[in-house]
Amino acid sequence: MTIDQQRRIEGFVALSLFALTIPAANWLIGNAGTVCVPNGPCLVPVWPGIAAPSGVLMIGLALVLRDIVQRRLGAKVALLAILAGAAMSGFLAPPAIVIASVAAFLLSELADFAVYTPLQKRRFVTAVMASSVIGLVIDSVVFLWLAFGSLDYLSGQIIGKAWMVLLALPLMHWLRRRDERLGLVAA
Repeated sequence: MTIDQQRRIEGFVALSLFALTIPAANWLIGNAGTVCVPNGPCLVPVWPGIAAPSGVLMIGLALVLRDIVQRRLGAKVALLAILAGAAMSGFLAPPAIVIASVAAFLLSELADFAVYTPLQKRRFVTAVMASSVIGLVIDSVVFLWLAFGSLDYLSGQIIGKAWMVLLALPLMHWLRRRDERLGLVAA
């Protein structure tokens, strides 16, 4: 297998996983958690004494996977994935949170894209971390405000998504090192 073929396979795996995070997040928020608030989200603990809607875990992962899609398949594919993800979010979100889900997904992923793109060739791991932090804050504020009219779970949202980004950073570091060793240039 050539290096280019390997890159493309990794890109399509990341793209597939990215696509799966969207229905998973929408399902989790309404169906899985340690507690489900009546007419509200199902919650999971993300820190002692702090809970967040359970979909945060998938959204944190989605921000990182989108960066890998761009790195492996290019910016155009990443932008198409964002648009497709927003459409899927609209079709798969519970009716009460469709607008919040689509708006939060679209704005956060585009912000992630805008921060990641200029940084990724020089400092890949920094680009993933910085773009994910910007994206997760935007996603959290937009989603909570539009879906529930409050920012009650904001700290939990940010912490939960940040956990997923932090857990992915060793993989990002490994990918960067391997790319350097193989002489690959970021897409």
